[in-house]
Amino acid sequence: GFKTCILTNNWVDDSAGRLFTATLMNLLRRHFDLVIESCRLGAQKPDPEIYAYALDALQVKPQEVIFLDDVGENLKPAREMGMATILVRDTETVLKELEEQSGVQARSGEEPLPTACDPSGVTHGYVPIRPGVQLHFVEMGHGPVVCLCHGFPESWLSWRYQIPALADAGFRVIALEMKGYGESTAPPDVKEYTQEEICKDLVVFLDKLGIPQTVLLGHDWGGAVGWNMALFYPERVRWVPPTGGRIRPQGGPGPWGGLASAANFLPPHPVQGVAEAELEKDIGRTLKVLIRSTRPEVGVGLRVELGAVPLVAGGLLVGFPEDPPASQILNGPELQYYIQRFEKSGFSGPLNWYRNMRPNWRWALSAKDRKITMPALMVTAGKDVVLHPSMSKGMEEWIPQLRRQHIEECGHWTQMERPAALNRILVEWLEGLPPDTPLPKISRL
Repeated sequence: GFKTCILTNNWVDDSAGRLFTATLMNLLRRHFDLVIESCRLGAQKPDPEIYAYALDALQVKPQEVIFLDDVGENLKPAREMGMATILVRDTETVLKELEEQSGVQARSGEEPLPTACDPSGVTHGYVPIRPGVQLHFVEMGHGPVVCLCHGFPESWLSWRYQIPALADAGFRVIALEMKGYGESTAPPDVKEYTQEEICKDLVVFLDKLGIPQTVLLGHDWGGAVGWNMALFYPERVRWVPPTGGRIRPQGGPGPWGGLASAANFLPPHPVQGVAEAELEKDIGRTLKVLIRSTRPEVGVGLRVELGAVPLVAGGLLVGFPEDPPASQILNGPELQYYIQRFEKSGFSGPLNWYRNMRPNWRWALSAKDRKITMPALMVTAGKDVVLHPSMSKGMEEWIPQLRRQHIEECGHWTQMERPAALNRILVEWLEGLPPDTPLPKISRL
């Protein structure tokens, strides 16, 4: 509930060695509501003018502000204007004083949420794959490319906590809006959503952005895309770190998601429109029912065990409240963004991913003797009833360089339920990988 502002006595200097300042300013703007640089204002701390400017920009009164600085001289004018002040010596003392002055617990036992990006704070791009099909993506950062692939029923925004963290760690992050979702095209032909077609589209996507290789990070169906890209287009994949999603090359695609059974109130060849009608009737209700935390206090007893949904007539949402309580992991502006995306795309495209189980199986069988040889990471969640950790048993036989990580107190929506823990796992793993090998020289033709 606090706005955050940085006042920095900074200057513009384009000479060698000042790149760090530019990088630092870039990072600060990503994590704070307002960054005020003395060089752009013509005033610096402890000049009262810079404090007055900050108050005006934040639209607050001095009595509503707590000002922190590690230089005592800079605190004096803030106090004289009526602000509360804290001299910074060490983090623990600062947090204690913040608690006393604000009345807000600054050191709770819960994991703090990482900085999230919002749709207006990232670069949006659109890549035409072929006539009538385009993919929408968002982008942040510079460095080796990491592509994020979401699952069902999600959005690129499900990665909102990972995008800034991976960009800060030195990666160029591209979060795809998968085919059928949001501003990506939702072709009516069910065959457009086979894993074979999805992967072909992803190769064209990389080609058109001039990306020879990428790290693929996937969740749910996005994890299936990652494994299939590693099997069928290994030259395009540097490393594969899916969170959820599974592949069994020895026998076909395996159960990529228990949600396949949940959505199999769709039969293998469903009557088009039945499932869509149920999920589109009240999109807000659909999302609040499906996308929830596993914490006991959340939902006042509402539990969505998708992997255990029986194949009964009536649908996926039968028995759930007409007005479910708010979801702790998807609410407010983020929920509204999701609703807007599905109002635009509908659920036909996303459901068509499930209507291709047989073609996916046949395609996977053609790679049944192959192994995934590049480094790979599997992150499992102890309370995930859709993709239970037991489903990943035996993966090492087919992925010799597999590394495992596990988050016990977490359900299916890993990126949103335990974002800080997942970010630590991903950044540590990515930073520990070997550097890029130079690409072979190719003909200038």
